[in-house]
Order: sequence, then C-alpha cells, then structure tokens
Amino acid sequence: MAEISQRVGGNGARSTEPGTVAHWGQRRGTLHDADGLIAGPGDPSAGGPRPGDPCIDGGTQGPEVGAGGLGAGTGSNAALRGVDQPLRVLSPDGSPTGASDPPYPALLGPEQHRQMLTDMILTRRVDAELVDLQRQGQLALYASCLGQEAAQVGVAAAMRAQDWLFPQYRELGMLVARGVDPVGVAMMWRGAYHGGRGLLERHTSPICIVVGANALHAAGFALGVRLDAADEVVVASIGDGALSEGDVHEALNMAAVYEVPCLFVVQNNQWAISVPGRVQTKSATLAHKAVAYGIPGIRCDGNDVLATYSVASDALRWIRAGGGPVLLELLTYRRGAHTTADDPTRYRGDAELERWAALDPIDRYRRHLVAEGIWGEEEERRAASVADEAAAHVRAEVCDAADPSATGLFDLVFTRPTKELERQRAQLERELARRRS
Repeated sequence: MAEISQRVGGNGARSTEPGTVAHWGQRRGTLHDADGLIAGPGDPSAGGPRPGDPCIDGGTQGPEVGAGGLGAGTGSNAALRGVDQPLRVLSPDGSPTGASDPPYPALLGPEQHRQMLTDMILTRRVDAELVDLQRQGQLALYASCLGQEAAQVGVAAAMRAQDWLFPQYRELGMLVARGVDPVGVAMMWRGAYHGGRGLLERHTSPICIVVGANALHAAGFALGVRLDAADEVVVASIGDGALSEGDVHEALNMAAVYEVPCLFVVQNNQWAISVPGRVQTKSATLAHKAVAYGIPGIRCDGNDVLATYSVASDALRWIRAGGGPVLLELLTYRRGAHTTADDPTRYRGDAELERWAALDPIDRYRRHLVAEGIWGEEEERRAASVADEAAAHVRAEVCDAADPSATGLFDLVFTRPTKELERQRAQLERELARRRS
C-alpha cells in the first residue's frame, strides 16, 4: 500500500526512519502538504492553510487569523477554518486524485469494492427505515447517520473479525459492515433491549449513549488486550463533540501512556448537536490533539470511502505491530438531525446542506466504480434488493415487538453471576409474580 501517512512523535517531528512498520515512515512521493498528516510544533514542513486554499466542501479557506479576525468566515468554511486539505483518494466526481501509489483501486478486488458500496447503500436504506419507524411511534428515539456512510463502512471494512468495535450511538454503518443484524440495533432504540442485541458475537460492545464514555471502555479493554498479548485491535468511534468531554481526554491519555492497541476514530460531522466545530476547540484540527498525547494523528476525507479504508488500514497495521494508539479524524457531515428529537433548521441553513449533499459519499463511490467497470445496472439492482429486504426485515421484527424478560438484564452483567446478583434476580422475580397474581 502507498505510504499515505506518517507518524507524529511526541516532540511533533515526523519519523524519517526507513522501513517503519505500517508505512508510517518517510514517504516516497509527495502529496499536497495537507494529506491528512498532522505535523507538530517545530516541523518546518508543516504548512498551514492559506487564504483561497480549497476546503473539503469545495469552498475556500477564509482569511487567516489576524487578516480577518477570529470571526472571519461563515458556515462550513468557518467550521473548517485552520485546517489543511485532508487526504483524499477520490475527487467528489469519483475520479482518482492520483494521491496513492500505486493507484488505489488496484489494492482491492472487485468483490471488495462491491461489498463496501452495497454496505453503504444498505446502511442508508435501513437508516431511513429507522427514522420512519420512530416517526410512527415504534422507536423511542433514533440518531441518523445519513451522509456518514463512507466514514463508517470504510473503517469497519479495514478491521479484522477479531478486532473489537466500541461504538457510540450513530454507527449503524459500522455495525452493518461488521455483520450485526440491524434489528438488534433497532430494539435498543425501541427501549426493548439494553445496549443492542447480537453485538458481542460480532466483537462489538453495547451501543453507548453517554457521549465519549465508550472511549474509556475501549481504552480499558485495549489495555486488557495488551496484557493478554492478544492479536486484536480495539476501535473507539466518537464524534467531534466527544473531544470536549473529559472522559475522552482520560481515555486518550491513558491509551498513550500504556501504549494500548486502540484506534480512536473521530467522525467530525461538523456539528455537536447545535454547536459548530468552530466553537468546539481552538486546535487547528481535531487530529492536532494527538500531538499533546504523543501519538500519531491523521486527517482524511471521511466522505471518501477509499481514503478512509486506506488510512484506517495503515493505522490498524501500525497498532497491530505494537506502535500504540492512533487518533484518526474523518471529515464528514451529518445531513440529518442530531436525533429525531432535534430540529436542525434552527441552527443551519439550506445552502450548507446543499453543499454537502453535492459531496454525497455513495454517489462519489458509485461513479468511481462505474467508471472502473466494477458496478453497473445489475449490481445496482442487487444492492437495492438487499437493502430493501433488510429494511423490510427490520420493520417486520420491530413493529409492536414485545419487550424481553426483565430478568434478562441480569444475564448481561457477569459471565458467572455473583450471589448478590442472584439474590436481586430472585427478588425481582418474586415481585413480578406478585404483580401478575
């Protein structure tokens, strides 16, 4: 695989050691100065954005601080101020950027390409079905991942079966790509099952509603993996808003100190509920935060599934080889509401939505695969059929579904129940029996 990423050491300097594992060494060729790599202080090659430089959304960088003031720029340009152009393999029109060497499509077989696009299409279809089910009173709440399919499927596709995923609550695409039945996800949102169903079998932790708390769970689990010398890597998926939580700082710091095998994936979808990225942090980018922890930090276009897969694959190889944790920032966009209880029209406008809709990750990937002769009408029909069947399956299983046994919660605490848990279960069973009589 092309050397698409480099390590950032604790002193902020890029590693120049040849042959570094997982291609985190010196690059053979050159890309745009901002290829997703975060350069630390004192690195003369680190070039910041210049006025007029392109943004991920096709706009341009606003004036630098001092040229136009801290409040210069509006909309997504302001939210993206101070960032370099992220690594990208596919242009928004689906054509290769030439940023990988050899050309990236040669690194995946046709069936792998088709599976990733099918997973993205399936994710979007089921996502829409879950929104509809919530509107019809079948789910208590739902957090849509519309627009983030590439970021999620790309990371999940790079993982091995034995790796562990610790998701937050918007990771439907990751779960689908990991083989999780979306019915189990829907049952969590229905309030009928704690944390989701059918997850542990796929090496996936229960869905975490508390923002950023799953980063702590992942770091602790990864420490156990290291102590066990297991051939596993842990992936924690969090959002941009989670980096404002103390839990995430503690997780990153502990992971770095103990050099645990954990990949922290930040889906920077530009909005933490109604709070835009420009007021979340003073850091030039979210990936820059890795420098303070002395771990590698990378940025890439999260709407480009091939760039996401490529960078995540490199990071996972680095971690698996003992390199320690990595922070990966994926620039994407949350096109839906924060949850079905949110009204995004109160804090963002149609023009911003239209700009990001033009960067749709599924359309981009589809155009590329069509141009490569990998995707056609038959593949499209087959993918649509798979997605429709999955959505129908979810609806049939979720609508008016009965709640599971209340005592089943005790089965999810310990492998071997303690005497105290057994006492509590017996107490609950007696109470339920009394109420039924």
